[in-house]
Amino acid sequence: MSNAYFQFRQFTIVQDKCAMKVSTDACIQGAYTPIPEMHSRVLDIGAGTGLLSLMMAQRAANAIIDAIELDEEAVIQAKENAKNSPFADQVNVMQGDINAYVATTSYDLIICNPPFFTNSLLGDTARRNMARHTITLTFIELLTAIKRLLSSDGHASVLLPALQQQQWESLLAEKDFNMHSRLFIKPYHTQAANRVVSIFGPQAKPCTDSELVIYRAQNSYTAAAIQLLSPFYAKEMR
Repeated sequence: MSNAYFQFRQFTIVQDKCAMKVSTDACIQGAYTPIPEMHSRVLDIGAGTGLLSLMMAQRAANAIIDAIELDEEAVIQAKENAKNSPFADQVNVMQGDINAYVATTSYDLIICNPPFFTNSLLGDTARRNMARHTITLTFIELLTAIKRLLSSDGHASVLLPALQQQQWESLLAEKDFNMHSRLFIKPYHTQAANRVVSIFGPQAKPCTDSELVIYRAQNSYTAAAIQLLSPFYAKEMR
């Protein structure tokens, strides 16, 4: 059973009302995604608990983050998490469908940990299905929204299973996006990558690839994972 809350160094994620809980992969995405200080407008699509929004706020003191989430209970939880954090003035949580969302200005960074199971069997919990499966937000809809809302010199970050990556990159090309970097996440050295963080945008630039192995042994993190995540994890990483 998942914990009702997850304690980070600078904020707490209470997650008992959310279908999708805090995951190591999402924390890696939040820590890896480039967010220069000059970027002041961030959009978190499918905010869930508000984890990625709060990670962005911790990393960039001048960033203003809009977090949009479809599920009503998750919105309530994300608002509470933001309100109870040191970053309440930076994070604006709102309920809505990204397909219908109208912004007053474009965004410098769009980050999303989307529902990504496309052909797998649905579970018996409707809210969890909505959070995990592409039944409320398809890849095409997500990219269409990013295309509409991202500034011409901005970039987006999306976390997906490695098995979906080829399909995803084909869709990026169709939408005239260019891949800027990819982080391939491996649970152990002996295993293949099972998640990929894609950084992409309208600008053409060479793509750089890197790899992160999370564990060197059971319950023992690699030095690279500790370096990336220790600014956020409250519990000492070993």
